[in-house]
Amino acid sequence: MTGVVIGLMFGTGLFLIWWSFWAREAVTRQSEPPALVRALRDDLVQAGFASVTPRALLVGCVAAFLLVLLLVYAVVGVPAISFCFAVMAAWGPYAYVRLRARRRRSRLRDLWPDAVDNITSAVRAGMSLPEAVSQLGHRGPEELRPAFAAFAQDYRITGRFHDCLDRLKERLSDPVADRLIESLRIAREVGGSDLGRLLRTLSVFLREDSRTRAELETRQAWTVNAARLAVAAPWVVLAMLSSRPESVQAYSSTTGALVLLFGAVVTGVAYWLMMRIGRLPEDERVLR
Repeated sequence: MTGVVIGLMFGTGLFLIWWSFWAREAVTRQSEPPALVRALRDDLVQAGFASVTPRALLVGCVAAFLLVLLLVYAVVGVPAISFCFAVMAAWGPYAYVRLRARRRRSRLRDLWPDAVDNITSAVRAGMSLPEAVSQLGHRGPEELRPAFAAFAQDYRITGRFHDCLDRLKERLSDPVADRLIESLRIAREVGGSDLGRLLRTLSVFLREDSRTRAELETRQAWTVNAARLAVAAPWVVLAMLSSRPESVQAYSSTTGALVLLFGAVVTGVAYWLMMRIGRLPEDERVLR
């Protein structure tokens, strides 16, 4: 019996030694989430709600829809009107996140050239690339300091520059940050004396882009405000009419519900067209 056990152990050892000479198969990557989920996650991070998941945001939208539906129906007593205002309430959390994310991207667009110049000065002063990036945590623009301070802490703990850059990219979730981080990654890998020139070129490009976009957004503001006013006006009038029950009884019928539905569709399509025609192209995260 002892000989059998020893033989099994010896055979297992030989098998493991033989197995170690073969390369492991590549681990299958997890399927990427849909583009809509990735965009929503980026908006949440940029809006300052990094701890909120896309699913939680969708649950909040559904909760807002049900709450407003029941509340307006209890006050007005007309299902069609209740449904219209409930849809607006469901859209509210998502629109708020998009608005905050857009404003933060606009603010960061003005800060990135200063951050790039800071890295350029640090590299020129003799700092290593990780040190130059880490010092933005206490010398960079105020709004970017927390992300780079976290990068500095990660690098002190792990010493893995590329992994720390990946986590920094997730914290920022910004297309400009993606370009900067990938430029630093390439400079770290291939080395060379062109890093200063690359950073200066990137800084000039970012300043030109920020100035041009600011001028276009100023001229675009009247189009956006007109579109929002045109969309909000009919529903503000409907909300004022809802304060008098005799004024909204016509919408209790099928014909009234169809009129509301048609008005909502026309309003939504018109708003989408105005925003689509007048919008500026947004930077996409192609270097995730």
